[in-house]
Amino acid sequence: MAERLQKYLAKAGIGSRRFCEELIKSQKVLVNNKIAQIGAKVSLNDLVEYDGKVIEYKEESLRVIMLNKPEKVISSSKKEKNIPIVFDYLPKKDDAKRWISIGRLDVNTSGLMLFTNDGNFANFCMHPSSKIDREYLVRARGIFTNEKRRKLLNGVIIDGVKHVFSDIVEGQKNTTNQWFSVCLTSGKNREVRKLFQSIDMEVSRLKRTRFGPIFLPSTLRKGDCKELGDQEINSLKDYGTYSGT
Repeated sequence: MAERLQKYLAKAGIGSRRFCEELIKSQKVLVNNKIAQIGAKVSLNDLVEYDGKVIEYKEESLRVIMLNKPEKVISSSKKEKNIPIVFDYLPKKDDAKRWISIGRLDVNTSGLMLFTNDGNFANFCMHPSSKIDREYLVRARGIFTNEKRRKLLNGVIIDGVKHVFSDIVEGQKNTTNQWFSVCLTSGKNREVRKLFQSIDMEVSRLKRTRFGPIFLPSTLRKGDCKELGDQEINSLKDYGTYSGT
C-alpha cells in the first residue's frame, strides 16, 4: 500500500512529518534514484534514500522518553562548538534510527522534554490542533498587577503573532522577584519570556513542569531520563485525536 513520502520517512524515525517535508523540498531525498517531490507516494517496494543511506521502515512499538533538561543545554541534534545538546543525555538506540524531539526548550530553560521514535506521534503532540497544554514554573522580576494579568490572559500581539496564557497562578514573591505557574497551548519560540517582556517583567528562571498529562517527577534529576509506560503514552494520545496516521 502506497503512502505519502513524508509519512514514510517519519515512520522510519527520520524526524517529524514537518521536518521530513522540508527534507523533500530541499531535494535531499531520492526515490528510485530520482530526486523526490512533495506529494510523492511510496510503498515498501520503492528504494528510498536520504543522506546516502537506504531508508527502510520496520514496524516497532511506539516509545516515548522524558528528559529533565538542564540549563545551558541546546535543544538541537547538531553540535555547536563544545556546547552540550539534549541528545547527549538520551539513551542510545539499538538501531540506526534517532530519537525525535517533541518540541524544544531554549538554552536557558530547564525541565520536561519528551522524545519519541515515531515522527507521526511527534507531529501529533506538537500540532496546534491537538491543544496539548504546557505548564511552566517562572521566576520574574518586576511589578505584577491585575491589569497585566488580564493582558496576558487576553493575548498579546508580538511581531504580528498572538501569544496568550491559558492560566496564571501567582506564587511567592519578595521585593524584586515573584514566582508564577503559567500554562499555554502552543510551543512558539521563547513564548513565555516574550509574554513577560510585553508587561515589562524579566524572566530570571524558567522550567517546564508539565506537557499535557505528563508531569516532571520531582525524583528525576537534571540530565536524567525516564521511559514512559503504555498508560502514560495513551494519556497523551487521549489529549487529542491521535490515529497513528
